[in-house]
Amino acid sequence: MGLALKSLERLLLPNVCVSCERSVEPSNPDALVCAPCRSRLREVPAGCHRCRQPLPPVGPCRFCLDWPDELSWATSGFWLGPEAREIVHHLKYEGFSRLGEIVAEAIARVIPRPGKACLVPVPLSDARLRERGYNQARAIARPLSRLWNLELSETTLRRVRDTKSQTSLTPEQRAENVAGAFEADHPGRRCENTLVLVDDVLTTGATLVAAAQALKQAGWVSIGAVTFGRALPFEVRVGIS
Repeated sequence: MGLALKSLERLLLPNVCVSCERSVEPSNPDALVCAPCRSRLREVPAGCHRCRQPLPPVGPCRFCLDWPDELSWATSGFWLGPEAREIVHHLKYEGFSRLGEIVAEAIARVIPRPGKACLVPVPLSDARLRERGYNQARAIARPLSRLWNLELSETTLRRVRDTKSQTSLTPEQRAENVAGAFEADHPGRRCENTLVLVDDVLTTGATLVAAAQALKQAGWVSIGAVTFGRALPFEVRVGIS
């Protein structure tokens, strides 16, 4: 189905929530996610200072322990529970690019605005971009840059190699799959050499690490990351989501 036909289909569909498929509230007829489903999004609580993952009772954070230094920090707004999963699925695979605005608003509500920086959406390969018609990370980053009043750089980072879907891969396979998949431009005078990657979901961090390594190699000093969803701990171990 072509992108234009998909867009027309979305206009003709009744105003129902993409998560629960019930009618949205009459006071907000253009909403794509109803108020009850938005309220059921489970915020990732503050934990590790580097990745926000809840800390174990004893010892260091196991989630980001093996991340290389290139990725200084990464934070996520919500656990990838049923409601968040449906939102991400419709944003990525069902043509609902406008969900990027709802996702950006949710992120800005629970994650403090970073300091002076540029937001950089994690890019898709050319083949994946043609297939989907848009980049879901860019659909989030654009409204988020307005909400946070931060500059947006859509050309600093490029995906130079197509990669397999990460969905069924183990953590080790994910890292191998995206290794060397990105290239980056050298820093300009903006943003004091600080960038914040924006993506839809963080599972193991493999994609964000690979992107950060490319940016660091190009000369950027500090790279962090923000995502809407975060895979639940069990899903990280078995490599799903």
